[in-house]
Amino acid sequence: MALPPDLEAARREIERYAREFGLDFYDVVFEMLDYDHLNEIAAYGGFPTRYPHWRFGMDYEELSKSYSYGLSKIYELVINNNPVYAYLMKANAPVEQKLVMAHVFGHADFFKNNLWFSRTNRRMVDAMANHASRVRSHMDRHGVETVEDFIDACLSLENLIDPHTGFIERQDKKPRPGAGAEEEEPPEVRRLPSKPYMDSYINPPAFMEEQKAKLASRARQKRQLPAEPQRDVLQFLIEHAPLENWQRDVLSIVRDEAYYFAPQAMTKILNEGWASYWHSTIMTQRAAASDEVVDFADHHAGTLAMSPGRINPYKVGIELFRQIEERWNKGRFGKDYDDCDDLAARRAWDRKLGLGRQKIFEVRKVYNDVMFIDAFVDEDFCQRLQLYNYGYDARSGRYVLIDRDWRKVKRRLLFSLTNLGQPVARVLDANHANRGELYLKHAFEGLPLDLEKARDTLRNLHVLWGRPVHLETVEDERGRLLSFDGREHTSTRM
Repeated sequence: MALPPDLEAARREIERYAREFGLDFYDVVFEMLDYDHLNEIAAYGGFPTRYPHWRFGMDYEELSKSYSYGLSKIYELVINNNPVYAYLMKANAPVEQKLVMAHVFGHADFFKNNLWFSRTNRRMVDAMANHASRVRSHMDRHGVETVEDFIDACLSLENLIDPHTGFIERQDKKPRPGAGAEEEEPPEVRRLPSKPYMDSYINPPAFMEEQKAKLASRARQKRQLPAEPQRDVLQFLIEHAPLENWQRDVLSIVRDEAYYFAPQAMTKILNEGWASYWHSTIMTQRAAASDEVVDFADHHAGTLAMSPGRINPYKVGIELFRQIEERWNKGRFGKDYDDCDDLAARRAWDRKLGLGRQKIFEVRKVYNDVMFIDAFVDEDFCQRLQLYNYGYDARSGRYVLIDRDWRKVKRRLLFSLTNLGQPVARVLDANHANRGELYLKHAFEGLPLDLEKARDTLRNLHVLWGRPVHLETVEDERGRLLSFDGREHTSTRM
């Protein structure tokens, strides 16, 4: 539904302000929807159509009931695409619509210019429609339940990707001996020329056997599949799992969509902070009329509200951008400032450099959440936002403050953001024990796996691999091997 004339005029005005401030974005197409249609699109991840699957119905029911009971409300929905598609709710007040449009232009600028979105598909609306058509054709041919069950298994593994794979340049690998290729002869150990009576001294037998064993080991490693640990488990399964053609196609769809959504999860704080910074700037400096300021302040405060123990990405993001802008405007960076031990001098420090706006545009271009938090969260920021560590108190049944140390707060936040807070597993061997079994290893980083979830992951890996699967991890500082053979789970100490 096209925007009414008054909102269309506001849209053009706000877009002009956004471009005057230096924001750069693809064309933005706004559509007006009622709450029911907006919840439907939100359940589809922001897209007008997705492949058929029961989880989208579950998401819709949750959103619909949450809105009906007054527990939540969707103010804006925007898609990383070219052109950018954004949705407005009919029931919103005019000042809310203006705030949302300013917020959307901030997102649109971020999508276009942030490094981590540079490899995403800018025609994803068309791709999603194509995915839906392909899945429906598979359902027509193989049955709805059969395809849905397989999608269930694939979706449970969609986090087993490598979000950095698009930024890694790898040399093309030569075909390995195996399927369709002749087995290479192991290379001969090079002997040094010598007289016959000196050969045992120039080429000692023990040394020659040792070199022969090393060459044989290297030859085995070249033949091993994969040749090196592979983090993109879904890609490995697409290439090597014994799947039917339709299953391989469904798995590739799940993988493509996982990679599309990965940058959004990697930049949640940064992205929402950037959009909030610009809706605040545009509305307070240009777009809000005098009779709209109080209403804007009320909605803006509600957006940034943060309760103890919970991180609001809008609040943390916008406050970090404001702190960065102030620091670089006043020159509070570099060796001289870092070496200053005088607290009063640091508080009064102002070199009047005026580099703040330039710096935040640089941060928007290069950083993701982990880099953002690691580089700019400091003691002053944690104290100002009252970022502390909280834990559950079983006696009172409430969450209580357990630590004010800003370093521990920062470490905990970084840990929750690294790999989206999920464990990393890599494929080590597709022919474990020479039985065609799949062997993976968990990158242990101090926290043990949730064993129940790990067993579910192994069960769904088995659906795709068709042979026993194993996962090596660490528990109680000792190695542990989790296995599933299609009938039962086993767990053994290593």
